Amino acid sequence: MPAQARGGHDASDLRVVFPASVPQGSMVLGKVPPGSRVEYAGRTLRTTGYGTVVFGVGRDATGPVRVAVTRPDGSRTFADIALTPRDWPVQRVEGVPPRTVDPPPAVAERIRREQAQVAAARARDDDRADFAQRFAWPVDGRITGRFGHQRVYNGKPGAPHSGMDIAAPTGTPVKAPAAGIVTFAAPDLYLTGGTLLLDHGFGVSSNFLHLSRIDVKAGNRVAQGQVIGAVGATGRATGPHLHWGMNWFDVRIDPLLVLERQQ
Repeated sequence: MPAQARGGHDASDLRVVFPASVPQGSMVLGKVPPGSRVEYAGRTLRTTGYGTVVFGVGRDATGPVRVAVTRPDGSRTFADIALTPRDWPVQRVEGVPPRTVDPPPAVAERIRREQAQVAAARARDDDRADFAQRFAWPVDGRITGRFGHQRVYNGKPGAPHSGMDIAAPTGTPVKAPAAGIVTFAAPDLYLTGGTLLLDHGFGVSSNFLHLSRIDVKAGNRVAQGQVIGAVGATGRATGPHLHWGMNWFDVRIDPLLVLERQQ
C-alpha cells in the first residue's frame, strides 16, 4: 500500500520531479506539488494548477542548476540538475552588408532602441501554459545555422548565434510552432528585418526574424500551425531563411532542443 502524505493524500502528491541533467541551452520542465513556491536564479517561478514549472538555462550556464521548492505544507527541498556542456563551433558568415557589421553611430543607436523594444516584449510573464505543447517546425528546410555557434561576420567576431536558421525560399509560409500571443511585430528592424515575437506563457517566447511578410498583429492570439508570416531575407541576411529563436525571459534557449525534448 502506498505511503500516505499529511491530510490523507497519496505521498506521490509531494514529489518534486526535474530531469537529472540537461544540455546547455535547454528549456527545463519540472513537476512540483500544486501550490508550491518554486525559486530559481533569483526568480519565483509560476506554476500551473497541476504543478508544472518551466525555466531556461543559457548557452554558457554552468552546473549544477539548483531549484528550491517549498511545498504547500511548508517542507522545503532542492533539485540539483547537472548541465551537460556542449561544443560551440565557429561559423563564418561572408557577404554580409558592411553597414550591418560595423554600423555608424546613428544606426547603432537605432539598433539599440529596436533591441530594447524586443527585450521589453520578452519580459512578459503571462499565466498561460502554451509552452507545454509539443512544439512543431515552423517551416520545413535544411538547418543552415545552429544555436550557440560563434559567429564571425565578414571576418569580424560577433555574438553567438541566438537561434536556428532554416533555409527556405522567400515567401514560404511560417507557421506558429506552438500557440501563443503576438507581443511584437515590426516589418523593418535594422538587423533582423521583419521581426515577430510570439509569447507562449511563463516567460517562454519564440522570435522569427528576416520575414518578408507578417500576417498577424501584436495582441493576436494564434493557434499552433497557424500561418503567421513568410520567409524572407530582410535585415542582416545573406539569403532567404527563417531565423527561429527562443527565450525564457532574457535567457536564450535552443529551439532544436525544444523540438527534441522527451518529457
